[in-house]
Amino acid sequence: MPDTPSMTSSEIGAIWITYQQKTMLFQMLDYFINKADDDEANEIMSSLKGDIQPFITQMVSMFNEEGIPIPIGFVSQDVNIDAPKLYDNGFDIMFVRLVKEISSGMHTLNLTMVYREDIILLFRDLTKMTQKYYDDCTRYLLKKGLLPRAPYVSIEKSIEFVKTNNYLDGAKLFSEKRPLNAVEIAHIYRGVESNVTGMQMIFGFAQVAKEKEAKKYFNKGGELAKAIIKDMSELLLQNNIQVPTTAGGNITDSKVPPFSDKIMMYCISLFCSFSLGGNSIGTAFSTRNDLPLKFAAYMKDIFEYAHEGAKIMIQNGWMEEPPQTIK
Repeated sequence: MPDTPSMTSSEIGAIWITYQQKTMLFQMLDYFINKADDDEANEIMSSLKGDIQPFITQMVSMFNEEGIPIPIGFVSQDVNIDAPKLYDNGFDIMFVRLVKEISSGMHTLNLTMVYREDIILLFRDLTKMTQKYYDDCTRYLLKKGLLPRAPYVSIEKSIEFVKTNNYLDGAKLFSEKRPLNAVEIAHIYRGVESNVTGMQMIFGFAQVAKEKEAKKYFNKGGELAKAIIKDMSELLLQNNIQVPTTAGGNITDSKVPPFSDKIMMYCISLFCSFSLGGNSIGTAFSTRNDLPLKFAAYMKDIFEYAHEGAKIMIQNGWMEEPPQTIK
């Protein structure tokens, strides 16, 4: 009997998904590093790329040991490092920070689905690395004035308990909505912040996409992100709360694609999954009745958009199948 048990189905799936995401970021970092004109940003991304490589190698070894075909994931041909700058003014670190935010949630979830000691250690190490670079990116953006802090609000000085069901009110036509509480503000603010970066990214993708259908899809996604930003911002403004804005991450006028349509489509799929998860958490922790309805509406639109993207990926042969069970 071998000392190390075979991988379970959940362990295979967790590593396969992680391999896709890590090879995507590994390849895209090549371009961002090549175009970085800020030494500190270059150092953060170069260090991250170097730290990702051993994890990719480790996952390949795990697949080999199990006799599982190595996923294609994403390769150097998916990136053109000689393409002109598509984004400027800190977008590279804004993008990396958002990917690290997604990775943090993925690795935590994966830790709940794996059992083998070496795989548990893999995701613990990935979590540790992810937290380090998320913190590095956050500090960099704050220092450069490219990341606005969440708003400060006045908090009541005494502890209160909810006394009536009116606290939950927010959907009745003729009743006055109570102010947002700090938990609700946090989720709305995070939603605006992540959608701003996502909108900048996706409109850039639309500008350089080769396939007409992909270009149209990216533009549609940018408009969806813009609508969500507008709606969430209005919620904050109704409560006299500052809306997050940033002067960073602008799109240049380049029309030369630095990334393949395949890797850009996968990137959008990943961000949609993250957005669905974030909105579901916002729904769970919002007690004002109108907010879960709004989050649910966002989730419906995002799910339908992601499903449309999956169809485009399948039609173009861009969607790699996860390991299949034998019938």
